Amino acid sequence: MFKNNIKIAWRSLKKQPFFTFLNIFGLAIGMAGGLLLGLYIYDDLSHDKMFVDADRIYRINSDMKFGGAEEETAEVSAPMAEALVNDIPEVEMATRFRNIGSISIRLQDATDNVREHQIAYADSTFFKMFGIQLLHGDERTALVEPNTMIMTRTAAEKHFPVDQAIGKTLMINDQEVYTITGVMEDLPKNSIFRDKPIFLAMSGYEDAQLAEWGNHNYYTFVKLVPGASGSDIQDEMQAMVGKYLIPYAQRFFPGITEQQFLDSGNYVNYSTIALTDIHLHSGRSPEFSTVSDIKNVYILGAIAIILLVLASVNFMNLSTAHSLKRSKEVGIRKTLGSQRSGLIGQFLTESGLIAVGSLLFAIVIASVAMPFYNDLAGKELSIPYSNPFFWLILLVAALVLGLFSGSYPAFFMSRFVAAKVLKGQGDNSIGGGRVRNALVIFQFSISVFLIMGTLTVFQQLRFIQGKDLGYGKNQVLVIGGVNSLEGKKQSFKDAVLRISQVNHATLSSNLPTPSARSSGTYLLAEDRSQEKSINMQQWEVDEDYLSTMNLSLISGRTFDLDRFATDSSAVILNEKAVAVLGKTPESVIGTQFVGGLEGGGNLSTVIGVVKNFHYETLRDEVGSLALFHGGEFASNLAIKLNGGDVAQTIAEIENIWREMAPTQPFDHYFMDDSFNASYEAEQRLGEIFMIFTMLSIIIACLGLLGLATFNAQKRVKEIGVRKVLGAGVGQIVYRLSVDFLKLVGLAVVIALPLGWYAMDRWLQDFSYRIDIPWWIFALSALMAVGVALLTVSYQSIKAAVVNPVKSLRNE
Repeated sequence: MFKNNIKIAWRSLKKQPFFTFLNIFGLAIGMAGGLLLGLYIYDDLSHDKMFVDADRIYRINSDMKFGGAEEETAEVSAPMAEALVNDIPEVEMATRFRNIGSISIRLQDATDNVREHQIAYADSTFFKMFGIQLLHGDERTALVEPNTMIMTRTAAEKHFPVDQAIGKTLMINDQEVYTITGVMEDLPKNSIFRDKPIFLAMSGYEDAQLAEWGNHNYYTFVKLVPGASGSDIQDEMQAMVGKYLIPYAQRFFPGITEQQFLDSGNYVNYSTIALTDIHLHSGRSPEFSTVSDIKNVYILGAIAIILLVLASVNFMNLSTAHSLKRSKEVGIRKTLGSQRSGLIGQFLTESGLIAVGSLLFAIVIASVAMPFYNDLAGKELSIPYSNPFFWLILLVAALVLGLFSGSYPAFFMSRFVAAKVLKGQGDNSIGGGRVRNALVIFQFSISVFLIMGTLTVFQQLRFIQGKDLGYGKNQVLVIGGVNSLEGKKQSFKDAVLRISQVNHATLSSNLPTPSARSSGTYLLAEDRSQEKSINMQQWEVDEDYLSTMNLSLISGRTFDLDRFATDSSAVILNEKAVAVLGKTPESVIGTQFVGGLEGGGNLSTVIGVVKNFHYETLRDEVGSLALFHGGEFASNLAIKLNGGDVAQTIAEIENIWREMAPTQPFDHYFMDDSFNASYEAEQRLGEIFMIFTMLSIIIACLGLLGLATFNAQKRVKEIGVRKVLGAGVGQIVYRLSVDFLKLVGLAVVIALPLGWYAMDRWLQDFSYRIDIPWWIFALSALMAVGVALLTVSYQSIKAAVVNPVKSLRNE
């Protein structure tokens, strides 16, 4: 019976190639889109699950308010790891990391350095914690000794064969010698450690504040005993504030109690986040590596479902419309004794064949699109062809989708009454009635919704990229790694300034673009109480920073060591810091600060105030900032160019670099590129939105094209009569198109308020955002109506120009 159904289904599909193509192509696009998005979502949801006992590993976070500033950070104090192991029975072990940025590295007997980025110090417990096996070396002892290091395969291959790496020594920043004690495989791309090519032994890290509880600069992970969860250690972690942090604070605020600390509005709250939740649920800064957001998963998951539903609706629409042409077939088969269940089985078999054909076509589409999709998504996804479980899931999903899509048409067609359809009195209500109209409205409502979402995302990105950030990021070339110049930094800057295409240059530790930061707590020298403290970002800059970055000085002056020798201990604040202090830009000049919980103790005098500028992303409010004079601590040189031949200018700067640091790599980038990279997630989301919005429109238009075709075929005699009676092509096209356009218009009315609500919610994640402009509503509507009009008009014109004699004769 089943074999016979397949034969009949195959013959039926071959008889209607246009109908079959539209259904297979529409379903294939939906399946391919769902497959690509599903792989993306699976990759995000499986982040860090490859590690041994990943479900028992947690990271410690801290939420703080002190000195008028609130901070949610992924870092805690260095000594907390040891305290967690000693004080909390549920903690089996702990390990720490600290990002240090980039280093230059070379063989001891070599001259040329290689620049490696995203380097971290790590405790020796790192490999035991995460269950990482080394290709070469002993993971139990690899980072125990000072000045030892572990490299990934890729990092090691830059210098020697991997199997010969153990015991080799490398020079770090031309200053320290490290011995390679381990080589590990490159970590998976869906791991938080994917960007880390080298781990240096924490045991050799000289940090004057390593044992201080007031310095939150260490990522700390714990592995809990089996059966324990992060919430089980919450109270014991919080008790560490009174046990360790308050005694540390008493060094600066003698006699202060934990209650007094809390009563003044300050707090330090510790919490845990599961390792497998960091990638999608952290939302903290600075993060150990690039993370995503669970909202993006929800959005992409919704788009995948929408595509599949659209494809399914498309199938239903075309099948119910096509059923009018098959009504006599159903009547004859019923007359010959076919039962309704047999007809349903026959039609569902056709749906199953279409689903399998669509699946094969979808895999071809997804395979061809995969390289482009990976570039778009910033991932390294692949279709797991060798995984039988994957194929089983795919086949079952395709059959379920096909049977679901075909169920309504099957039940609808099987209920035709034989006597009526053979007399030409079949029920046409569904073919041109409410259900079909509702499905068309649904399809185009979704399309309009996605169009509006795409336009809003790109408009917000345009707003971000065009907003006045309070500093000049264009035509600013940044040279990294200038700390490797040692005593030649100023000489390098002076030589660069002599190039005619260079306007300004500045040495600094930080740039206004979003990046890892360093903050400190400072006390007013006139009243060293916690009520008169302030927590600020602390950057070291030279006297040309304001002019190079085009910052606006609204009070006081900038640094000038030639005239004021005391400027070596001066500080410039931003407006936010002044407001937190409760002062005005004028009255704050001359105010003195002393290092507080950071333990510095140096006296600094305010000499100027700059207008607030956005040094974080526009998702965040501007925070308090202090610019200290300290070009000698610079890690980069920012150069403001005046145009001209940029490539030639870069070549001249590189020549100067080669003369002063012949063994060091020349690293450079433009600041606006760094800024744009901060919004890479939104940019990628917008592009994915755009691509899959186009797919949804294609699916909707395929359905509309099929419906318009069947509508024209059904009204062939009517068209012929109207032409004989003098109707023009335009009138006929209007009559064939107007009903469809009314449906699209209703879809627009439904979709626009829903789109506004959804995108307004998305925009709430930004501290600085657009108000959705009216033209986005108008353009979304016009695009949907325009595409629908083109689709319907093509088939309507084709039907309208047919010779009426031929139409009436055929009838």
